[in-house]
Amino acid sequence: MMHRFSLKHIGILIIGLKFALLAFLVLKVIYFSEQPPDYVFDQRFFFIMVAGFLAQLIDGTLGMAYGVSCSTLLLSLGLPPAVATASVHTAEVFTTGVSGLSHLFMQNVNKVLFFRIVIPGILGAVIGAYLISEVLDGNVIKPYISGYLLIMGILILVKSFRKLPGVERVRRLLLLGFSGGFLDAVGGGGWGPIVTSNLIFQGKTPQETIGTVNTAEFFVAFCSTGVFLFFVGIDSWKVVLALIAGGVLAAPVGAVMAKRVKPKTMMRLVGFIIILISAYTIYNSLA
Repeated sequence: MMHRFSLKHIGILIIGLKFALLAFLVLKVIYFSEQPPDYVFDQRFFFIMVAGFLAQLIDGTLGMAYGVSCSTLLLSLGLPPAVATASVHTAEVFTTGVSGLSHLFMQNVNKVLFFRIVIPGILGAVIGAYLISEVLDGNVIKPYISGYLLIMGILILVKSFRKLPGVERVRRLLLLGFSGGFLDAVGGGGWGPIVTSNLIFQGKTPQETIGTVNTAEFFVAFCSTGVFLFFVGIDSWKVVLALIAGGVLAAPVGAVMAKRVKPKTMMRLVGFIIILISAYTIYNSLA
């Protein structure tokens, strides 16, 4: 069945799902909101917009850090963890959608790899979103996730200074996709660092890995967002709009940069970003 779907079909599905979610959000804010919408955009709106631009630029180029960067910012502004995570994942549907379309256009996507990670990724994201909304505290397990990512970042950085091997077979893709989707929903970010870092460490080329993982991330974010909207709701629509506006502007730029940056340079940047974010998360958790 997988061979019937082309990259063009994936792009059409992304566009259709984005418009469906957009229509739902517009109807909810305008017609079903408990209070009249406030259309005044203050300085914080533009600050969040710039943060969304930078986060998506990094994510589109290196395949990671959007969720972690945005979640950290929103938590620092005083939003509750569940609300911050729901806002980031809602915005991520639109930013990763544009990023995915850009990577499809630049031919950075491996169709076989895409299908092998996206289906378990969706399953993990749905389960994780439900648990963080109703059962778990994501802050409890976040330091353990960051410790694992810190080790992966160091290994990738070390590997970037060696000769890049060919890929015989990427292993444990179902488990990798499931754990990436689950931990992304629970921790507010992690799909990119977990899936991208593992695939690159196993020898996949950075450009193809980042393009494929970013495109799959749209579907993972879309499904987890549906769960968050059902259990948590989305009252902070201006935060979501600011993140979307900044991210959509940055997404095409990130796809072009991912295509043009050399593989070894990309690996070093990926490793450095993983180490930096993981160390920062561990420090905040222990402080």
